[in-house]
Formats: sequence, C-alpha cells, structure tokens
Amino acid sequence: MLEIHQLNKAYGSHKALTDLNLVVPEGGIFGLLGPNGAGKTTLIRIINQIIEQDSGEVVMDGQRLSGESIRKIGYLPEERGLYKKMGVWDQLIYFSRIKGLTASEAKHRVQLWLEKFDIASWKNKKIEDLSKGMAQKIQFIATVIHEPRLLILDEPFSGFDPVNAALLKDEILELKKTGTTILLSTHRMESVELLCDQVAMIHKSKKILDGSIREIKSRFRPLEIRASIDQLNQELPSHWQVESREEGRVELVLPVNGQSPNQLLQELMAFGQVTSFQERFPSMEEIFIQQVNASGHA
Repeated sequence: MLEIHQLNKAYGSHKALTDLNLVVPEGGIFGLLGPNGAGKTTLIRIINQIIEQDSGEVVMDGQRLSGESIRKIGYLPEERGLYKKMGVWDQLIYFSRIKGLTASEAKHRVQLWLEKFDIASWKNKKIEDLSKGMAQKIQFIATVIHEPRLLILDEPFSGFDPVNAALLKDEILELKKTGTTILLSTHRMESVELLCDQVAMIHKSKKILDGSIREIKSRFRPLEIRASIDQLNQELPSHWQVESREEGRVELVLPVNGQSPNQLLQELMAFGQVTSFQERFPSMEEIFIQQVNASGHA
C-alpha cells in the first residue's frame, strides 16, 4: 500500500527524518512508534502532502504520491480540527462533499455512521456543545466517511473513556476486515500489542526497529521464567527469586542469564516436581524503552 524510500527532511539544522525506509503492507494495521520529536508527525505530514520532503519519495499503490492520492487517504490528526460553531450534520456533510461524495451519498453515509455510533440525536448540536469524547466521535466519522484505502490515525484514543475507546478499537478492527490499510501512531503500547500487525520505531529521525509484532518479540530473549516446584527436596540457589513458599510448594522467578529454557528446566527438575514453567517475553513497552535507551535519549 505504502512505500517510503530514503526519505529526508530537515528544519534548518534539525534533522526530522534521515534516510527513512518503510513498507506498509496492504490491509493490515501498521504501528508507527517513537518518543516525542522522533519524526513521526513529520512523516505523517509528508504522506498527507501538508509538507514536502527534502529528498526521497513516497509511493502509494505503486504510484508516486500525487494530489490524486489524497482522496484515498483519511487522516485523524492528534490536534483535532472541527468547526466549533457548526452543527454535527452540516459539518459531516461538508467534509463528505469535499472528499468527493455526491450529496445523496453524503447524506446516506452520514446517517449510517450516526446510527452506528448511536448518536443520531446529536445531528443538530454544535460541536462546541459536545463533550470532548463526543467531538472525537464526530472527528472519526469525518475521517472515514469517504471510505479511504489508507487511514492514518494519530493518537486516536486520546480523550476517550474506556467504553468509547473500546468502541473505537472495534471500529478500527472492522475497517481492517474490510481491507482498509491503517497507519497507527500512538504512545499507548497496549493498543499496539492489541491492534498492530507490524510496527516501526523511529528515534532521533531514524528507524531503529521494524517488523511484525511476532518477529520483533522473537528477537528478544525472555526477560525471565516463572516456575513452580512441588515436593522441594533441597535449598534453592540464592540468585533465584522466591515469590511464595507454602507446604513444600515454591513459586519462583528465574533470571535467564543466557541459558536456554531446556537448560533451566533441567536444572529446576533436580529440586523437586516442576508443576509450571512459563517464559515471560518483554512487552512492546519494555522493548520500546530498551531500544530508545540503547540509541540515546537526546
């Protein structure tokens, strides 16, 4: 769906993007991760043709990005942009028309989305009279109303309570099922684990990690192994952390320290009956922090 080739962008002496290469597969959810100032917003603005790169190219659907590409893109910015004095219905019709829908198509789709979100009763309310969460729903509808092939979501869950965040998550997954390619920029690592098929991490203008969630996790050894032993028959090594001990049963946390799971399991078996043994791989949040720290904070 989207290919980024050797993209560079600088603001004076500040490098925002440096030789960035990315491939966003069609029909999946691609997570764009990185700390503040990493270059994510610059990349999104280039894709949306809000600003131009200094060098490199963006290819969408096999064609170099052009003005015609915009109609295929839906963009939900972190800083929302609704007309506060305008009514919900008029606003959504307006956005639908400027994105190429006919008057009848616009009315049909707006009504469908308002009913889908159970907010048809809001149609005559002004945006300034809505809560932040209610306005977020209107902004989301305005973003997807023209059924874009590429949907760019920048911190989409910001401002939502847990119930409405779950509603939005379900809608994102539904859009994925219908073939929409989604580029998700977020700091919420739990959303990344839950939604994304692939991710790229950017730090200090450069890509520092790229791949599917499964591939990335497979590159990192487990941080630790949790185990349980019954019928303990001897004292345990001092570097093993005992979490609980009761009537011959011990719950343990074992540091990996370069050993394979089989090696640790074999070592454990000498101390009694092993009743549970589970690797704990690092979360995406732990991987993110580790990678950013490894490449330097500033």
